[in-house]
Amino acid sequence: MIKARLQEIVDRCFQEGVKREYWPQSADDYALETPKRQGQGDFSTNLALIAAGIKKKNPREMAAKLTGLLADYCDITDKIEIAGPGFVNFFIRDAVWQDVLPGICQQGESFGPPKIGAGKRVLVEFVSANPTGPLSVGHGRQAVLGDAIARLLEATGHEVTREYYYNDAGRQMRVLAGSLRARYLELSGIPCELPEDGYQGKYIYDIARELLDEQGDKLQGVDDLTPFQKKAEQAIFKDINGTLQRMGIHFDNYYNEHTLYDDGHIDDVVARLRDKGLVYEQDGAVWFKTSEFGLEKDRVIIKSTGEPTYRLPDIAYHREKFRRGFDWMVDIFGSDHIATVPDVMAGITALGLDASKVTVVLHQFVTLMRDGHQVKMSTRKATFVTLDDLLSEVGPDVVRFFFLMRKADSQLDFDLDLATQQSQENPVYYVQYGHARLTSIIRQAGERGIDVPGRDNTHVSLLDQPEEIALLRDMASYPELVKNAALDLAPHRVVFYLQELAAKFHSYYNKHRVISEEDLEMTKARLQLVRGIRIVLRNGLNLIGVDAPNSM
Repeated sequence: MIKARLQEIVDRCFQEGVKREYWPQSADDYALETPKRQGQGDFSTNLALIAAGIKKKNPREMAAKLTGLLADYCDITDKIEIAGPGFVNFFIRDAVWQDVLPGICQQGESFGPPKIGAGKRVLVEFVSANPTGPLSVGHGRQAVLGDAIARLLEATGHEVTREYYYNDAGRQMRVLAGSLRARYLELSGIPCELPEDGYQGKYIYDIARELLDEQGDKLQGVDDLTPFQKKAEQAIFKDINGTLQRMGIHFDNYYNEHTLYDDGHIDDVVARLRDKGLVYEQDGAVWFKTSEFGLEKDRVIIKSTGEPTYRLPDIAYHREKFRRGFDWMVDIFGSDHIATVPDVMAGITALGLDASKVTVVLHQFVTLMRDGHQVKMSTRKATFVTLDDLLSEVGPDVVRFFFLMRKADSQLDFDLDLATQQSQENPVYYVQYGHARLTSIIRQAGERGIDVPGRDNTHVSLLDQPEEIALLRDMASYPELVKNAALDLAPHRVVFYLQELAAKFHSYYNKHRVISEEDLEMTKARLQLVRGIRIVLRNGLNLIGVDAPNSM
């Protein structure tokens, strides 16, 4: 919006400067950004600094040339000044910010980012938990992060496919099947020890009871683990899907690792790497020459037992992503995958694929806190805290919001005491209450017979208080913020933005009266502002999958 208009003006002045030989075309790597400190304008450009570096000139002299050009083109500023070593700062006229409001009110739910991703197919893989137990709190962070990223990409016009990748083979599943068999026999009155590192959670007993009800004693003498694995997988996946549905998260496709073996993709990848001279055998194992791709040492891809390491199916799986024609592939992983990512990227490159089309987002773990102390969690033991437990305690909205309150690569302390509070200290409550308060103001106006302006710009010039201009400035920045959050796969920025917008509104409302019988024109202007803020808050909350309540 405003930034885009100013960017066009700066770009035009840059090209004019090229014609006049002020600076070369190669100086086009400049930026137009929002200054971090107050008093430095609404926007600032480093064009003069970039040009001066190339031309070996004084940056402030270059800045003077730029401001001279801007005088002929820029009609949306009150002031343009040269600051510091050569930054050019822009102070936008109040009327420009005021004119944004009718457009927001007119667009309503469609107010948001430009459709920059139109025609671009994106695969977002997330959760991808093996069906060995209920989803953990850590899986919950990944689920929310992946879904929010998918929503951001959809909002910017990308064609998004959400995919869940899982393994129903391997040692974990054998241990799971053995654990279920042991509990089934135990419930049948036959003593049986759990396998080494067996799963001890209550959910194994629950599945064993179901199996006993269905099969009776038919499986008591069965050593084959297949029926136990099949039952465990079905029951646990049903539980996983139920949890995801509670959070409003769906997947377009489930990809089973086992198909990579059944369809010959694993063997084919090894054969192609072998043809390229990138694998060798040593100590009975098959090694991939990852050192040829800048890594410190080579990696085993097939153990001496003949069983592939996790790197090999991951490489094969990513090759299938490319074969399905996606333009961009986004992987959401826990930080425990940090060591394997470079190996998979090396495999992609070795197969002649463009690894730059794959972006990996690694998230840190979640620590649950209660009464100032960490809540201990163990996957295999009875102290396991499931995502369902967390949802039951605090609700989906709080879970989503809290999981997005930190950057993905930051450790997240989830304060259960704060999450259950219905007060302004609870950040999600604070933002949702802002939407409810805005709705209440509009409702009160209707009860008094006052129309809330929409696309009408008759009254916007009355919104000249510093707090009003600040709100309008923030509202105008929403499309750009969402666009950048989508491209950078950073949904936490939307949460930060919503918290700041809600805080500014609450502060404004506590200082300025919106509905006044004495001044109907000002009332209409402020009601229009209220309407615009409500639209932006609602759109932002919907974007991250959080409810925007009309009353609280």
